[in-house]
Amino acid sequence: MWAPWRMEYILSPKDKDAGARPGCIFCNFPATDPRKFRENLVLVANARYVVMLNRYPFAAGHVMVIPRRHVALLQDLAPDEADELFRAVREVGAQLRAHLAPQGINFGINEGSAAGAGIADHLHVHLVPRWHGDTNFMAVVADLRVMPEHLDATFLRLYPAIAHLPGAAPAP
Repeated sequence: MWAPWRMEYILSPKDKDAGARPGCIFCNFPATDPRKFRENLVLVANARYVVMLNRYPFAAGHVMVIPRRHVALLQDLAPDEADELFRAVREVGAQLRAHLAPQGINFGINEGSAAGAGIADHLHVHLVPRWHGDTNFMAVVADLRVMPEHLDATFLRLYPAIAHLPGAAPAP
């Protein structure tokens, strides 16, 4: 199996300070020049939320919807921020269904590292498209996932579907 993106993750420095924002990709990537959005897998960045592909996906099309404000817990969002976040989650989920044709979608929030959050100090919602048979023996016997599509190809497939959202990345 070939998974070239995994070595980048394995060798990358891990920020152990849960309160540190300088190392927060969810804050920093959307704040860069929009011409770097594709490189950083940012599909949408507006004043209220960010939509990014997961660099280490569980399945093809794995995206995250992230509140723009740096908070760790769902309860820390103001009601209008939570409403906007979940309106975006609904819209992105609808676009995943329309353009990737999954047979289901896992929606998930992991609050805290004990719950499985890789970036525990900035809340984010995972949307993972699923198809019958997309999990197989590889994950069980080899702790490995099979991705049928490169991340850049997924970016290019999803971009037209959510380019109408405010703050969409520049056209590739």
